[in-house]
Amino acid sequence: MNAPPLSVYIGYDKREDAAYRVCKASLETHSSIPLRIVRLDADLLRNMGLYRRGWVAQEGQRIDLADGRPFSTDFAFTRFLVPALSLYQGWALFCDCDFLFTADIAELAAMANERYAALCVKHDHIPAETVKMDGASQGRYRRKNWSSLVLWNCAHPANSCLTMYCVNRMPGRWLHGFDWLRDELIGELPPSWNWLARVNEPLPTVPKGIHFTLGIPTMPGCADTPYAELWRAALASLAATEERGNEQPSSR
Repeated sequence: MNAPPLSVYIGYDKREDAAYRVCKASLETHSSIPLRIVRLDADLLRNMGLYRRGWVAQEGQRIDLADGRPFSTDFAFTRFLVPALSLYQGWALFCDCDFLFTADIAELAAMANERYAALCVKHDHIPAETVKMDGASQGRYRRKNWSSLVLWNCAHPANSCLTMYCVNRMPGRWLHGFDWLRDELIGELPPSWNWLARVNEPLPTVPKGIHFTLGIPTMPGCADTPYAELWRAALASLAATEERGNEQPSSR
Protein backbone atom coordinates (compact mmCIF):
# COMPACT_ATOMS: atom_id res chain seq x y z
CA MET A 1 0.00 0.00 0.00
CA ASN A 2 1.33 3.42 -0.91
CA ALA A 3 2.11 5.81 1.92
CA PRO A 4 -0.33 8.72 2.29
CA PRO A 5 0.81 12.14 1.04
CA LEU A 6 2.74 14.30 3.47
CA SER A 7 0.52 17.16 4.61
CA VAL A 8 2.34 20.47 4.30
CA TYR A 9 0.67 23.53 5.81
CA ILE A 10 2.00 26.81 4.44
CA GLY A 11 1.26 29.95 6.42
CA TYR A 12 -0.70 32.31 4.21
CA ASP A 13 -0.95 36.09 4.31
CA LYS A 14 -2.82 37.76 1.46
CA ARG A 15 -0.19 40.52 1.45
CA GLU A 16 2.41 37.88 0.55
CA ASP A 17 0.57 35.84 -2.06
CA ALA A 18 3.63 35.72 -4.34
CA ALA A 19 5.71 34.32 -1.49
CA TYR A 20 3.13 31.59 -0.88
CA ARG A 21 3.04 30.63 -4.56
CA VAL A 22 6.84 30.47 -4.81
CA CYS A 23 7.09 28.39 -1.63
CA LYS A 24 4.43 25.94 -2.83
CA ALA A 25 5.99 25.59 -6.27
CA SER A 26 9.46 25.01 -4.82
CA LEU A 27 8.11 22.20 -2.65
CA GLU A 28 6.34 20.56 -5.57
CA THR A 29 9.27 20.97 -7.97
CA HIS A 30 11.77 19.10 -5.80
CA SER A 31 9.57 16.56 -4.00
CA SER A 32 9.90 12.85 -4.77
CA ILE A 33 6.94 12.01 -2.54
CA PRO A 34 3.28 12.99 -2.89
CA LEU A 35 2.35 16.13 -0.99
CA ARG A 36 -0.95 17.45 0.28
CA ILE A 37 -0.31 21.17 0.43
CA VAL A 38 -2.72 23.20 2.53
CA ARG A 39 -2.90 26.98 2.42
CA LEU A 40 -3.26 27.94 6.08
CA ASP A 41 -5.67 30.82 5.49
CA ALA A 42 -6.75 32.69 8.64
CA ASP A 43 -9.83 34.15 6.94
CA LEU A 44 -11.07 30.70 5.96
CA LEU A 45 -10.36 29.35 9.44
CA ARG A 46 -12.32 32.25 10.95
CA ASN A 47 -15.25 31.61 8.63
CA MET A 48 -15.22 27.97 9.74
CA GLY A 49 -15.24 29.04 13.40
CA LEU A 50 -11.88 27.39 14.08
CA TYR A 51 -9.86 30.55 14.65
CA ARG A 52 -11.22 33.38 16.76
CA ARG A 53 -8.16 35.19 18.07
CA GLY A 54 -8.86 38.93 18.00
CA TRP A 55 -6.62 41.88 17.26
CA VAL A 56 -6.68 45.66 16.89
CA ALA A 57 -4.57 48.03 14.81
CA GLN A 58 -2.47 50.64 16.58
CA GLU A 59 -0.32 53.03 14.53
CA GLY A 60 -0.15 50.56 11.65
CA GLN A 61 0.78 47.61 13.86
CA ARG A 62 -1.51 44.69 14.69
CA ILE A 63 -1.86 44.00 18.41
CA ASP A 64 -3.04 40.60 19.62
CA LEU A 65 -5.89 40.92 22.12
CA ALA A 66 -4.99 37.68 23.92
CA ASP A 67 -1.69 39.00 25.26
CA GLY A 68 -1.53 42.65 24.16
CA ARG A 69 1.62 42.15 22.10
CA PRO A 70 2.32 42.98 18.42
CA PHE A 71 2.37 40.35 15.71
CA SER A 72 3.13 40.61 12.02
CA THR A 73 1.43 37.95 9.88
CA ASP A 74 -1.95 36.28 9.44
CA PHE A 75 -0.35 32.94 10.32
CA ALA A 76 1.44 34.07 13.48
CA PHE A 77 -0.84 31.83 15.58
CA THR A 78 -2.71 29.63 13.09
CA ARG A 79 0.43 27.47 12.67
CA PHE A 80 -0.29 25.95 16.06
CA LEU A 81 -3.61 24.58 14.79
CA VAL A 82 -1.81 22.01 12.63
CA PRO A 83 -2.13 19.06 15.06
CA ALA A 84 -5.84 19.79 15.55
CA LEU A 85 -6.44 20.28 11.83
CA SER A 86 -4.69 16.94 11.29
CA LEU A 87 -7.11 15.36 13.81
CA TYR A 88 -4.09 14.53 15.99
CA GLN A 89 -3.03 11.85 13.52
CA GLY A 90 0.17 11.22 11.59
CA TRP A 91 2.91 13.68 10.67
CA ALA A 92 2.59 17.12 9.09
CA LEU A 93 4.95 19.90 8.14
CA PHE A 94 4.38 23.61 8.70
CA CYS A 95 6.43 26.40 7.15
CA ASP A 96 6.14 30.16 6.80
CA CYS A 97 5.29 31.31 3.28
CA ASP A 98 8.61 33.14 2.82
CA PHE A 99 10.59 29.93 2.27
CA LEU A 100 12.26 28.75 -0.93
CA PHE A 101 13.07 25.05 -0.95
CA THR A 102 15.97 23.82 -3.05
CA ALA A 103 15.98 20.15 -2.02
CA ASP A 104 13.63 17.18 -1.78
CA ILE A 105 11.32 17.57 1.21
CA ALA A 106 11.34 13.76 1.48
CA GLU A 107 14.77 14.15 3.12
CA LEU A 108 13.21 16.19 5.90
CA ALA A 109 10.18 13.90 6.23
CA ALA A 110 12.55 10.96 6.72
CA MET A 111 13.76 12.61 9.94
CA ALA A 112 10.41 11.97 11.64
CA ASN A 113 11.07 10.27 14.96
CA GLU A 114 8.24 9.05 17.17
CA ARG A 115 10.09 10.00 20.35
CA TYR A 116 9.54 13.69 19.54
CA ALA A 117 6.32 15.74 19.56
CA ALA A 118 7.85 18.25 17.16
CA LEU A 119 11.12 18.80 15.33
CA CYS A 120 12.56 22.14 14.25
CA VAL A 121 15.77 24.06 13.64
CA LYS A 122 16.78 25.38 17.04
CA HIS A 123 17.88 28.89 16.19
CA ASP A 124 19.69 31.14 18.62
CA HIS A 125 18.25 34.30 17.07
CA ILE A 126 18.08 37.55 18.99
CA PRO A 127 17.29 40.19 16.33
CA ALA A 128 19.20 43.45 16.51
CA GLU A 129 16.60 45.25 14.41
CA THR A 130 13.22 46.28 15.84
CA VAL A 131 11.36 46.58 12.52
CA LYS A 132 11.12 44.12 9.64
CA MET A 133 11.44 45.19 6.02
CA ASP A 134 7.67 45.31 5.61
CA GLY A 135 7.37 47.79 8.48
CA ALA A 136 6.09 45.22 10.99
CA SER A 137 7.49 45.01 14.49
CA GLN A 138 10.40 42.58 14.91
CA GLY A 139 9.50 40.76 18.09
CA ARG A 140 12.01 39.31 20.52
CA TYR A 141 10.99 36.18 22.36
CA ARG A 142 12.29 32.85 23.58
CA ARG A 143 13.03 30.35 20.80
CA LYS A 144 12.67 32.97 18.08
CA ASN A 145 12.01 31.40 14.65
CA TRP A 146 11.79 27.83 15.96
CA SER A 147 8.14 27.74 14.93
CA SER A 148 8.74 29.00 11.38
CA LEU A 149 9.33 25.43 10.19
CA VAL A 150 8.01 22.52 12.27
CA LEU A 151 7.75 18.83 11.55
CA TRP A 152 4.76 17.96 13.73
CA ASN A 153 4.14 14.55 15.25
CA CYS A 154 0.43 15.27 15.44
CA ALA A 155 -0.39 11.98 17.19
CA HIS A 156 2.08 12.51 20.04
CA PRO A 157 0.19 12.57 23.37
CA ALA A 158 1.97 15.76 24.43
CA ASN A 159 0.32 17.65 21.56
CA SER A 160 -3.18 16.69 22.67
CA CYS A 161 -3.28 19.79 24.90
CA LEU A 162 -2.72 22.01 21.87
CA THR A 163 -6.45 22.39 21.32
CA MET A 164 -8.22 25.04 19.27
CA TYR A 165 -9.28 26.69 22.53
CA CYS A 166 -5.64 26.79 23.64
CA VAL A 167 -4.41 28.24 20.33
CA ASN A 168 -7.08 30.93 20.50
CA ARG A 169 -6.37 31.92 24.11
CA MET A 170 -2.79 31.28 25.16
CA PRO A 171 -0.12 34.04 24.93
CA GLY A 172 1.98 34.14 21.80
CA ARG A 173 5.21 33.71 23.72
CA TRP A 174 3.88 30.46 25.25
CA LEU A 175 2.96 29.12 21.81
CA HIS A 176 6.13 30.17 19.96
CA GLY A 177 8.25 28.94 22.86
CA PHE A 178 6.71 25.42 22.66
CA ASP A 179 6.02 25.78 26.36
CA TRP A 180 3.56 22.88 26.45
CA LEU A 181 6.45 20.50 25.62
CA ARG A 182 9.30 19.28 27.77
CA ASP A 183 12.66 20.09 26.19
CA GLU A 184 13.41 16.43 25.42
CA LEU A 185 10.25 16.21 23.29
CA ILE A 186 11.53 18.81 20.81
CA GLY A 187 13.78 17.24 18.20
CA GLU A 188 16.37 19.14 16.19
CA LEU A 189 16.49 19.50 12.41
CA PRO A 190 19.66 20.43 10.48
CA PRO A 191 20.15 24.22 10.12
CA SER A 192 20.16 23.93 6.33
CA TRP A 193 16.39 23.36 6.35
CA ASN A 194 15.62 26.74 7.92
CA TRP A 195 18.48 29.02 6.97
CA LEU A 196 17.64 32.63 7.88
CA ALA A 197 18.73 34.89 5.03
CA ARG A 198 20.66 37.97 6.26
CA VAL A 199 20.75 36.47 9.75
CA ASN A 200 22.65 33.16 9.67
CA GLU A 201 26.26 32.71 8.62
CA PRO A 202 26.77 31.34 5.07
CA LEU A 203 26.76 27.56 4.63
CA PRO A 204 29.23 25.62 2.45
CA THR A 205 26.41 24.72 0.05
CA VAL A 206 23.06 26.24 -0.93
CA PRO A 207 20.62 25.85 1.99
CA LYS A 208 17.82 23.34 1.50
CA GLY A 209 15.25 25.71 2.97
CA ILE A 210 16.04 29.40 2.46
CA HIS A 211 13.92 31.50 4.81
CA PHE A 212 13.60 35.16 3.78
CA THR A 213 12.58 36.09 7.29
CA LEU A 214 13.51 39.79 6.98
CA GLY A 215 11.59 40.21 3.73
CA ILE A 216 11.19 38.50 0.36
CA PRO A 217 13.31 39.93 -2.50
CA THR A 218 10.47 42.03 -3.91
CA MET A 219 10.22 44.09 -0.72
CA PRO A 220 12.07 47.43 -0.47
CA GLY A 221 15.63 46.95 0.72
CA CYS A 222 15.60 43.20 0.15
CA ALA A 223 16.68 42.96 -3.49
CA ASP A 224 20.25 41.98 -2.57
CA THR A 225 19.36 39.42 0.07
CA PRO A 226 21.48 36.25 -0.30
CA TYR A 227 19.89 33.84 -2.79
CA ALA A 228 17.45 36.51 -3.94
CA GLU A 229 18.30 35.58 -7.53
CA LEU A 230 17.05 32.03 -6.89
CA TRP A 231 13.79 33.35 -5.49
CA ARG A 232 13.28 35.73 -8.42
CA ALA A 233 14.05 32.93 -10.89
CA ALA A 234 11.47 30.73 -9.16
CA LEU A 235 8.89 33.52 -9.36
CA ALA A 236 9.62 34.10 -13.05
CA SER A 237 9.34 30.38 -13.81
CA LEU A 238 6.08 30.18 -11.90
CA ALA A 239 4.66 33.21 -13.74
CA ALA A 240 5.58 31.67 -17.10
CA THR A 241 3.94 28.39 -16.13
CA GLU A 242 0.79 30.16 -14.97
CA GLU A 243 0.68 32.21 -18.17
CA ARG A 244 0.90 29.08 -20.32
CA GLY A 245 -1.85 27.51 -18.25
CA ASN A 246 -4.10 30.51 -18.82
CA GLU A 247 -3.63 30.51 -22.58
CA GLN A 248 -6.79 29.56 -24.45
CA PRO A 249 -6.46 27.31 -27.49
CA SER A 250 -7.04 29.23 -30.69
CA SER A 251 -10.26 28.45 -32.59
CA ARG A 252 -9.92 27.03 -36.08
